Amino acid sequence: MIVYIALMFAYCIIDTYFRKGITMKKIALYGFNNLTKTCSFNIYDICYAKTEEERKDYLAYIDEQYNSTRLTKILTDVTKMIGAYVLNIAKQDYEPQGASVTILISEEPIDEKFLDDSCNVAKIENGVVTPRTIVGHLDKSHVTVHTYPEYHPNHEISTFRVDIDVSTCGRISPLKALDYLIGSFDSDIITIDYRVRGFTRGLDGKKFFIDHDINSIQNYIEPKTLDRYNRIDVNVYESNLFHTKMMLKNIDLENYMFTSDINSYDPKDQAEIYNLVHHEMTEIFNGRNIFNKEDES
Repeated sequence: MIVYIALMFAYCIIDTYFRKGITMKKIALYGFNNLTKTCSFNIYDICYAKTEEERKDYLAYIDEQYNSTRLTKILTDVTKMIGAYVLNIAKQDYEPQGASVTILISEEPIDEKFLDDSCNVAKIENGVVTPRTIVGHLDKSHVTVHTYPEYHPNHEISTFRVDIDVSTCGRISPLKALDYLIGSFDSDIITIDYRVRGFTRGLDGKKFFIDHDINSIQNYIEPKTLDRYNRIDVNVYESNLFHTKMMLKNIDLENYMFTSDINSYDPKDQAEIYNLVHHEMTEIFNGRNIFNKEDES
């Protein structure tokens, strides 16, 4: 019994470290850690908008809600969370809708005496982004976001897609910000890809193709967040390639209505709306069209 308790205690300690993404072994390196860690984070938000006018209003609402200024705030928060420093920000809102933000980041702060005045850096004060032409050192690390609002041509479903890519070199890891990103958007469907590329060398010249423990992206997401989703993992360990998909378990229709109240619909219409939302989510989650008899006819 004592041995069993000791083993369970040891397991809990190891699991806690693993869950928090803490590396228990520190590697002494020769030169710069040039491993490239890239995390592609993709979410979909689904909405029921009954009329074409409502669908257009939904796109306008999303376009304003997630404009380039707000997206810049989200990405600068991500940069801080992963322990990096902002070097340069480029942001753009598009017509008729959509926005993009790109932030160049570095693992360490840059001394101003090394700066090149030919480049542009965004200075952020009180949430307002203004240009300041003092920074020129461009690190290989970056954070980008693009938005893609759209709606179905034949029925009442609208979708909003966000693509975020975080690519880092060195010790910093993009995995630390996953819970924050999931909470920053109405995340009905989530797809995350993570890959470690290249290698770095130890003091004896030995190559290290990864510098942290990982067997699933889901190890870096809080259990209370994971519990809300159905999940699929596909991992290619020998290539340091990790993939996970998540779809919200519970569909509360009230959260999917753009302007109308779900209680104003009779049970039959509510069931139809549920089927439309669930159908859309299932197709996106599985990455393929799923037809039923009504669709085929």
